[in-house]
Amino acid sequence: MRTIKTLFLGVFTFFVLGLSAQPEAGMPSVPGKCYAKCEISDQYETVTEKIMTRAASSRAEITGAKIETMTERLLKREAAGSVSVSGAKFEKVSQQVLTREASSALTVVPAKFTSTTQQLVSKEAGTTLSVAAAKAETVTEQVMVKDAYTEIKVIPARFETVTEEVVLENAYETVTVVPAKYETMTEQVLVRDAYTTLSVVPAKYETVTEQVLVKDAYTTLTTVPATYETVTEEIKIADAYTRIEKVAMQFETTTERVETAPASTKWEKKRADKNCLSANPDDCMVWCLVEIPASYTTITKKIAKGCAAGYEASGDDCIKTIEVPAQYTKRTYEKTKTPASTTSVTVPAKYESRSYQKLVSAATTTTVSVPAKYETRSYQKLVSPATTSKVSVPAKMGKRSYQKLISPATTEVVNVPAKYETRSYKKYTSGSAISTDVPAQYVTVKYEKLESPATTSSVASAAQYGTRTYEKLVSDAVATPVAASSASTYETVTMRKLAAPASVSKIESAAEYTTITKRKLVKAGGFSEWREIVCDTDVTTDLIRRVQRALKEKGYDIGPAGEDNIIGVDTKAALRKYQKDNNLPVGNLDFETLKSLGVK
Repeated sequence: MRTIKTLFLGVFTFFVLGLSAQPEAGMPSVPGKCYAKCEISDQYETVTEKIMTRAASSRAEITGAKIETMTERLLKREAAGSVSVSGAKFEKVSQQVLTREASSALTVVPAKFTSTTQQLVSKEAGTTLSVAAAKAETVTEQVMVKDAYTEIKVIPARFETVTEEVVLENAYETVTVVPAKYETMTEQVLVRDAYTTLSVVPAKYETVTEQVLVKDAYTTLTTVPATYETVTEEIKIADAYTRIEKVAMQFETTTERVETAPASTKWEKKRADKNCLSANPDDCMVWCLVEIPASYTTITKKIAKGCAAGYEASGDDCIKTIEVPAQYTKRTYEKTKTPASTTSVTVPAKYESRSYQKLVSAATTTTVSVPAKYETRSYQKLVSPATTSKVSVPAKMGKRSYQKLISPATTEVVNVPAKYETRSYKKYTSGSAISTDVPAQYVTVKYEKLESPATTSSVASAAQYGTRTYEKLVSDAVATPVAASSASTYETVTMRKLAAPASVSKIESAAEYTTITKRKLVKAGGFSEWREIVCDTDVTTDLIRRVQRALKEKGYDIGPAGEDNIIGVDTKAALRKYQKDNNLPVGNLDFETLKSLGVK
């Protein structure tokens, strides 16, 4: 830009407007100071403005219907609980059954006689005694062989030997017999005792036949399986849903020119015409006020046109709703018509015939009495008994030793049961003793003496039993439903199920803007009043270096040479740009600029 290019050519040599001419009226006059009128640029402020390129709007966000594929198990055949049949249970039972009733058998034990020879007095004794010996008979009985006892652990008794006087022979009397006197007597004597005879009438039995249980009655069960019928039904395999289509709304593009900087003016230094009288061309330079046209920028805008037929606007989008119907299909399955059951058949109890001996009448006896027998005999009867004269004979004494008990045995008792065995022994009937100093005279007579009358011995015949086995019913047949034996069967059907319907949500879009930067004139420029500038003699290399450093620190490019202490083209351009950017007088190294740079 050549605004005051000619002026800058003499900045530091102080070639300012009118340098060779006379000072103007009102110019400051301070010795040692230099002054110049500097160009003051128009002052602008940069204004940022947002211009709407698209109005605020909303767009339709379509959430399509959510269809999820589901697998479902559908009944193919209904479960039919089968029946588990448990047959009747029997157990073998053995029992004792009567085969012959108990009875008693009578055995006749005839009267017993013993041929006995007895001494019958043919002549009575005086003091003579005849001994009738004891009678014995054989008896069989259960006898205790060994008493129940307590077994004793014996601690033997302790004894000591004792000597004492004892009787060796008892004292007695001697008798002198005076014979008896007899006379002859006749009498009837018993030859055989009277007795009775017994005849046995045996017990009577009859054969009885009866029906006895062999096997209990029971029930059998037969399973009747379930029956089915085929059922057809319509099932939904896909839910109805709504589908929403979306297309973008149609827009048209328009453009608009926006002013970014208003029209302005600036001063430009131009050469005068060729008729200038001065030999120095600079004397003929003139300042001209030049108009600068306004600046513009072109903005593109989008304007909505509307939706196509069948669609409706939803923000910046156009949407259309389409109904999708549900889908169906047919399927068949087996439905239980009649459940599983059972039929029962009753099996009667089993019997069989058996025979046994039943007692009709017990054994009995008939009795016949037989009188005793007698015969006549003669014997000598005592008229006067024999007498005696007695002589006492004293007892004889002697010494004997024996073991005297000091301490009895002690015992520890253990119970031991009694033992029995069958034994036979002689049973005696005690006889009588007759003292016979002078025996009597006897005659021997044989006769049958009744030892025991006829009797019956009843021998009990126990009832007779036999073992029989029959089947006893423990538990009858039962039917138990078994649900799992014929479970329901299923088939897998895939269906599309509406999880969530389609929906439209609006997403608001903010208005769109474009930012443009405008330069707004704050203060018009021109030539300033007189300003104090640095005199040529004060422009030292040190001042130039400090100015260059200050410009560099503030981010202005002073050229590739850097701080070379020379006001070259790059340094001049950086200084001018700094003055314009900070609304400082342009074209001179004035003190206001130095102050702004922080250079003293």
